[in-house]
Amino acid sequence: MDINSTEKKGFSRLINWYFGRRALPYWIVLAFDCCIVLGSLLLAHVLNNGLQETFDNFVPLVLDLVVSLLCYILSFKVFHTYNGILRYSSFMDLARIGNSILLGSSINFLVHLIFRGNSGYLGILAMDLLIGSVIAVLLMWLSRVVVKIAFDTNYARDGVSNVLIFGTREGGVGIAKSMRNQHPTKFNVCGFITNLPDMIGHTLLDRPIFGTEDPKLWKFIEKEHIKYLYVSPLAQEYFVNNCQDMISRFLSIGVKLWFLPVEQEWDGKSQINHWNLREVKVEDLLPRKKIEIDLNAIAGMLSGKRVMITGAAGSIGSEIVRQLATFAPAELLLVDQAETPMHDMRLEMARKFPGLKVYTVVASITNGEYMKELFETHKPEYVFHAAAYKHVPMMEDNPAMAVQNNVRGTKIIADLSVANGVQKFVMVSTDKAVNPANVMGCSKRICEIYCQSLNAKVAAEGGVTQFVTTRFGNVLGSNGSVIPIFEEQIRRGGPVTVTDANIVRYFMLIPEACRLVLEAGALGKGGEIFVFDMGSPVRIADLAQRMINLMGANGVEIKYTGLRDGEKLYEEVLSLEENTKPTVHPKIKIAAVREYPYDEALRNEDELYELSRKGDSMAIVAKMKEIVPEFKSCNSVYDKLDK
Repeated sequence: MDINSTEKKGFSRLINWYFGRRALPYWIVLAFDCCIVLGSLLLAHVLNNGLQETFDNFVPLVLDLVVSLLCYILSFKVFHTYNGILRYSSFMDLARIGNSILLGSSINFLVHLIFRGNSGYLGILAMDLLIGSVIAVLLMWLSRVVVKIAFDTNYARDGVSNVLIFGTREGGVGIAKSMRNQHPTKFNVCGFITNLPDMIGHTLLDRPIFGTEDPKLWKFIEKEHIKYLYVSPLAQEYFVNNCQDMISRFLSIGVKLWFLPVEQEWDGKSQINHWNLREVKVEDLLPRKKIEIDLNAIAGMLSGKRVMITGAAGSIGSEIVRQLATFAPAELLLVDQAETPMHDMRLEMARKFPGLKVYTVVASITNGEYMKELFETHKPEYVFHAAAYKHVPMMEDNPAMAVQNNVRGTKIIADLSVANGVQKFVMVSTDKAVNPANVMGCSKRICEIYCQSLNAKVAAEGGVTQFVTTRFGNVLGSNGSVIPIFEEQIRRGGPVTVTDANIVRYFMLIPEACRLVLEAGALGKGGEIFVFDMGSPVRIADLAQRMINLMGANGVEIKYTGLRDGEKLYEEVLSLEENTKPTVHPKIKIAAVREYPYDEALRNEDELYELSRKGDSMAIVAKMKEIVPEFKSCNSVYDKLDK
């Protein structure tokens, strides 16, 4: 048998015997340290006085050493030297050892100074104490370091995951240090990845630094069995916008990515720890740039004001509520017809904003009399209108409800806003209102027409209410969006259903969209239809494949089912230079659209509403196409109306 192999196994068994316990009793560690102190003082005495004199006076010397040891034990107690666990020793523990030895030496010096004249033997001298203290401190420090290294390299290694860190500045270093200081150890930082040319090929914290295009990186990942990639918050935007191929490759080989959540922000100064990060969701990987908003302008508009939010329990409405609450309004009036989600919102507001006056009302915006009572009772100064039916196939089957809820409901809230002197009415619209291809998109375009024409009428009559419309595309994570649908299909083992291999959509995160809604509300002077820069379009098939990889569901297939009623392959681009005007915010532009006289818009609304009450779907959609000539149905039974 190989002797070296036997020795290694014996050492490992010894290490596992010790580290298999919760911790050694402190008195065993104390006894070990006492031996170090006695040995150090004895060695110092021999060095100063010679071996012969030490032997000649050994008995009185031992008595003197015992007295000295008692002084050190007292100092150990004063500095709580044994409160920590040996294998988790930190710099603080080492500092306690140094301070306790210094205090013990000082007490010893005073004791020997006082009692030396009462003995014929000089015993431990000041030089012995000085040299012995230095030796004792070094040996006690060394023992802790050796134990910690033995723990890290033997016992703890069994449960440790190898990781890489993207980013070599403060954020990346902070994450690496927090991993190293975690007890028990769970991560082994094997290296760093950077886009900074001057860092590539060097080492950081004694670990190699790879470039994003370095071919050696992937061999290193395979060799070291890398399980996780932690991305520094400072490098997160670069990583998402410039490393999409790298992201896909990481996901395809099963490396998990960890980010700072999008809804959180790091100031770049406070301490960052690896537990601040979480495993990515698919929405974290959308290419985008950080959206800056004018917080002062929004706070100036909303602070101390009474604000009404319709659709307050929906995906967009609820996020608007959360963001509005941070600006300290005088009152929030939340309206939605969904009882359970409204109850959840009520509890959330009470928990997060206990000092804020919040009213939760379960009601439909189509109930004109009750809405009138709410306006007269609460007298809102600002209205954010997010209530709407939004699912395209559902509204294709139910055009009467699209008209009664989306169109008529908007008219009711808009008219009441004017009648009650609301300062600003902000309506949430959709990209599907651009050259609409379905009933839902057309219903929202008709809402836009009415609000814009009403704004012109109010302005001409010297009224105060300003109407602002905001358009944006799909939001990831909203109720009924593709993300939860795909997740459920993947959990069931597939297949993941995509309507067409070439279908693309523009996406934005809910918090980002709502921040832009608030910013547009502050920017608007009345009559504008603001459109948001949604970034680059995303292939739905690519999104599905990325989710399959993220969830580690290898073998789940993607099945193409064909376009649904009212669905088209490509959404219209919202922010082309030729059909928009810029604003002071680079992500927000003003749509150049046809404007309608108020009398015409009102007449069209009334006629459409009367048709909806009769329930003739073909007649309703025909009227919608008359109001919005660019409405051309797509994959729908209403195609015949376009011929």
